[in-house]
Amino acid sequence: MPTTSAVSRRFSRLAATALLAMLAFTVVAPATAFADDSDGISGTPADANGPDGRSRLSYQAAPGQHLDDFYTVRNTGTTSQSFTVFATDAFNTDDGAYGLLDTDATATDAGSWVAFEGGAAQLSVPLEPGASATVPFTVDVPADARPGDHAAGIVISSVSPVGEILVDKRVATRLYVRVPGDLQPNLTISAISADYASELNPFTGAVDVTFTVANNGNVALAARTLVGANAVFGIGVGENVSGEIAELLPGAHRTLTVTVPDIGQWGYLNAVVKLAPTVDADALNPGPLREVSRDSAVIAVPWILLALLLIAGVVMLGLRLRGKRDEKNARLWLEYTEAEARRRAAEDAADARIEEMTK
Repeated sequence: MPTTSAVSRRFSRLAATALLAMLAFTVVAPATAFADDSDGISGTPADANGPDGRSRLSYQAAPGQHLDDFYTVRNTGTTSQSFTVFATDAFNTDDGAYGLLDTDATATDAGSWVAFEGGAAQLSVPLEPGASATVPFTVDVPADARPGDHAAGIVISSVSPVGEILVDKRVATRLYVRVPGDLQPNLTISAISADYASELNPFTGAVDVTFTVANNGNVALAARTLVGANAVFGIGVGENVSGEIAELLPGAHRTLTVTVPDIGQWGYLNAVVKLAPTVDADALNPGPLREVSRDSAVIAVPWILLALLLIAGVVMLGLRLRGKRDEKNARLWLEYTEAEARRRAAEDAADARIEEMTK
């Protein structure tokens, strides 16, 4: 049976393993780099002479077409390292970022179309500190490739020991292959809902608008958004909120919640989301892009105002009832005083007659 100290040491090693595993990551950006006191990586698109200023690898290629290109790998650290260069498929993470498959995952799309020297799926590149190497690679589009954008990434991986643990540090550059044909740039708002958050002041409040943007086409698209609210007759209220949505790959979707401030409790409101698709400056132009919008009704009940109106109504009703009661009492009193006056007048007249008769 293991001793308490042995269990403690084992737990410590497992905790260290989990912590160091979290340090391994993938960055997808042009000329990306990772560096610390001992090692670092950078990579960028290139031509035969070295880096050529591109921020991504973007191609248009027909089914069955063969492409040749270059990629520069640089050791930005202070130790000698052996880098592994390979390609893999891309996807959108839950927060909309551009992600790549794990190192041990098998690529089935554009990542599998890339090959290095001798048709190898990956290449080992040993480099001294500060040295760089420009490696050729090819892209072979399958004959049955479907039209549209296919996304991947060129990855540089460096595995180094940290204590007893091997940590895989990766950087990458985006790679897109657009296969011509029936291009369908189709960014939509697939769902929308709205909730009103009231405040004590009936002329303030906010609308929380939740909507899902889906790329139902075959072209990678980003978007600019404008979220606002209208009262009856389409009168705009509150402050419109503008924003941007990072590039969504075909088939991807992302759900966002935007708060539109300074909206009074106007009863009926209509939350509106407008979407203007865009393409990256370094991406291929897919042609005209269609703006879309969608709205959702929300009720902003002015409870405090209604309560005040109710109180005012009760007070007015009470005053009216009291007025009617006072009017009735006044009428009865007047009738009483008139009757009493007539009675007294009759008595006085009778007394006068009696007095007249007794003379």
